[in-house]
Amino acid sequence: MTRYVLIVEDSSAMRSFIASALDALNDFQIVETSNGFEALKVLPRYKFDLILTDINMPDINGLELVSFIKRSPEYSHIPLIIITTEGSERDQQKGLALGADEYLIKPFKMQALQRVLKNYLS
Repeated sequence: MTRYVLIVEDSSAMRSFIASALDALNDFQIVETSNGFEALKVLPRYKFDLILTDINMPDINGLELVSFIKRSPEYSHIPLIIITTEGSERDQQKGLALGADEYLIKPFKMQALQRVLKNYLS
């Protein structure tokens, strides 16, 4: 059974970094989008097992995306990880209050990301 992970990140370098962390874990089909608007377009096309999103993006930002997904009955069960440079306590509380399962602050080490990914994908 193929498992799908959605990466929503406007930085192509960061998308590649996250994708390489996932590649090391095997067995995942990775879908990449560069903003929340694109993410909303691909959401119905796959049965995602995990979503990783940045906050600061053009169009629909990550917090708006988290809010939509967690209020939506068909997607609310999907684990969601925010990956962002917004590291203040207030930002973290807001992201988690909207329904994010994890909040990872950039920059981070590949091993830290893989640890979080294993928690949700094993």
